Amino acid sequence: QVQLVESGGGLVQAGDSLRLSCAASGRTLSSLVMAWFRQVPGKQREFVVSISASSDRTSYEDSVAGRFSISRDNDKNTVYLQMNSLKPEDTAVYYCAARQSSGRQIYTLQDFYPNWGQGTQVTVSS
Repeated sequence: QVQLVESGGGLVQAGDSLRLSCAASGRTLSSLVMAWFRQVPGKQREFVVSISASSDRTSYEDSVAGRFSISRDNDKNTVYLQMNSLKPEDTAVYYCAARQSSGRQIYTLQDFYPNWGQGTQVTVSS
């Protein structure tokens, strides 16, 4: 079982940056494919980005590509989501997700991830 704890959310203005963190425990990060999803009330949770266990593959949702960047620090068992040039439409609860894996697999569908954090709120004002 993997436990995930997100942090770093908050209220910012459009154009600002935020860095979200996801601390994992219960498994070494190097054995996990990791992802970030986000959800707005009344809408389905949507994929944001994923990074392979090998760290050499990433996949970004089109609307965040070029603005968001995912990274992982296996020594700290933590994954980061650097969010730049934030827009009001980025406002959502952001969730970290994990799946035990190896190599270069990436998953963009939430059904593939059995482990989830509690979420952290990101609010971007215009």
